[in-house]
Amino acid sequence: MKLRLPSALLLSLFSLTAFAQVKIGVVYSATGPTAVVGIPQKNTVALLPKKIGNLSVEYFHYDDASDATQTVQLVKKLITEQNIDALIGPTGSPSAMGILPFMAESGVPMLAPVGTPAVVLPMDDKKRWAYKTTQNDSLIADALIANMKKAGVKTLGFIGYNDPYGESWFKEIAAQSTKAGIQLVATERYLRTDNSVTGQTLKLIAAKPDAILVAGTGGPAVLPHATLVDQGYKGRIYQTHGAATPDFIRLGGKKVEGALMAAGAMIVLDEIPNANPSKKVAQDYIAAYEKLYGNKPATFGANVFDAGLLLQKAIPEAAKKGKPGTPEFRSGLRDALEQVKELVGTQGVYTMTPEDHSGFDQRGRVMMQLKDGAWKLVSE
Repeated sequence: MKLRLPSALLLSLFSLTAFAQVKIGVVYSATGPTAVVGIPQKNTVALLPKKIGNLSVEYFHYDDASDATQTVQLVKKLITEQNIDALIGPTGSPSAMGILPFMAESGVPMLAPVGTPAVVLPMDDKKRWAYKTTQNDSLIADALIANMKKAGVKTLGFIGYNDPYGESWFKEIAAQSTKAGIQLVATERYLRTDNSVTGQTLKLIAAKPDAILVAGTGGPAVLPHATLVDQGYKGRIYQTHGAATPDFIRLGGKKVEGALMAAGAMIVLDEIPNANPSKKVAQDYIAAYEKLYGNKPATFGANVFDAGLLLQKAIPEAAKKGKPGTPEFRSGLRDALEQVKELVGTQGVYTMTPEDHSGFDQRGRVMMQLKDGAWKLVSE
């Protein structure tokens, strides 16, 4: 005898199944100038959790080609057509800043793996919906300045992107260097797509700084560094955590030897004590990535992986407030992310507050130097 369920009950069961699916949008820059950052982020999507608690999770992911205009279009599509509950991405700081109003208006939380802290600071009604899975510039700059002081640096030059990433770094390093008694004697800007920065570097060298900070990401961070070396600069050259990519080493070669940088401990994981809470999490992520792709990930992929860990923590709490696909669920997700405490990720330990939507402390960075083509741990 075949059991037949009433149509109303069948419809009810179908509705429950449909509502049991959380939809997450992911936007990355797998092509264009920021691809060196976006490719490991794209690859990491396959490692994000497919089920959290009793809820299945579906990911809708797109490449914005490093174009902020495309980012806006894709995010609008994800919100209106896919009805996403959260967004991971985008890759670029300018793109993240551009979509803040849309995320707030739609009430969809964003977990942004970007550099600029302007995505979450200063906190306001729009930024309440944004979270950040990379260290704020202030945390990284603090380590750089400490190293400069230890080395006796008295004067500093700066060259950074002519965009929100560069602007954020200029403001941070200007403030911290002044506080530390280090004089900022020259500042220059360049574009991510520039093929030459000869003019800017000549001006920097003419100011005779003891050290120079380059605020760039990936491959484009090589250009000022290599040009300074070609022109005979002998001072210390510092990089931001945006240079933490294999392409920086591959493209820079011998010219970037000696570069100094503060970034997540994953880059020098073999030198990190086993007692470090993030070591096991980072090792597991690297092993899974290598198994799937045959090579180790850049830390930018780990920032997307950490977004998945944050969602794993927050989604069960959000489900108590409403069903996936509803404003109540998304609002609950936003609130749950803000309550995350001591969550161990690949890059550090997250403790969010209403004022701090990045959540990293000093466990989220270490000081390192490039020696013989590899980053090595150094004391701060």
